[in-house]
Amino acid sequence: MSANDTPQQSVTYDSAFLKACRREPVPHTPVWFMRQAGRSLPEYRKVREGVPMLESCTRPELAAEITLQPVRRHGVDAAVFFSDIVVPLKAIGIDLDIKPGVGPVVEKPIRTRADLARLRDLTPEDVSYVTEAIGLLTRELGATPLIGFAGAPFTLASYLVEGGPSRTYENAKAMMYGDPELWADLLDRLADITIAFLKVQIEAGASAIQVFDSWVGSLAPADYRRSVMPASAKVLDAVAGYGVPRIHFGVGTGELLKLMGEAGADVVGVDWRVPLDEAARRVGPGKALQGNLDPTILFTTPEAVEAKTDEVLEAAAGLEGHVFNLGHGVMPSTDPDALTRLVEYVHTRTAR
Repeated sequence: MSANDTPQQSVTYDSAFLKACRREPVPHTPVWFMRQAGRSLPEYRKVREGVPMLESCTRPELAAEITLQPVRRHGVDAAVFFSDIVVPLKAIGIDLDIKPGVGPVVEKPIRTRADLARLRDLTPEDVSYVTEAIGLLTRELGATPLIGFAGAPFTLASYLVEGGPSRTYENAKAMMYGDPELWADLLDRLADITIAFLKVQIEAGASAIQVFDSWVGSLAPADYRRSVMPASAKVLDAVAGYGVPRIHFGVGTGELLKLMGEAGADVVGVDWRVPLDEAARRVGPGKALQGNLDPTILFTTPEAVEAKTDEVLEAAAGLEGHVFNLGHGVMPSTDPDALTRLVEYVHTRTAR
């Protein structure tokens, strides 16, 4: 434990989830799901009815309730704070919205050096609702850890430069290749914003953090090392002193796994494309892994889900530490009962 620990972090220290992150023996393989608090749950849809996404993130009681829903329903080993990676950008005054069926849309993309002035520092007061929500949560969660999270600088930059979701990232890559100095300054500014957002969550009581670099799989390893890794490493290093596990996850990042570990993660998230034993070889020793059941498997029969889960667990058998998760987020049309059965199956199958 760290001298910086909050009371909540001390209470959760011996949980299966945090033990696995620290690569210590566990009573069973811990389970949580990315996007577990979301559209797959009818109770989520009910409480969110008529409330825009970004507004729901700023209502402490609502954010706390949504965070707790999958813990109650599924019995997962960790809660993940209900928020969105663009919340800190909205909080500093960037004109953006999350449009249903589209995703985050930025009214005026960041394209020039003059645009950087719009990215001011984030203060705790900007996101006081996060501190309040986490305070409510830690009182309810008890020994269940809460995972805080933020978007990585590259993924935030992708949204800001493109103006919204993209399949090709042509504007972001054009800046990265054509004006590397501007690109580096943009990512450095975003790293500072991300650091501030993570510190707020940790100091409020989050027991671990995850940095989502959702779109970084679009890069070649050399480009990642040169143009992205310094900013990600700055983020992960800045919160190292808190002593909470740092998870780093991206989609389509099989070729980047070693570098993502080198950036400073304690736990490297792996999507479904690379078996965990191969992922461990790529990442190297000294890291726990998280993952990596294909989310679409949950649409098949319980028997098929169990068979594929066994494959994941078998591939994870030799790992130093393993947190069971999907290889990406829960899909909105997933049957919640399939998730509940999966948690119970992993717990039973791995009981020691």
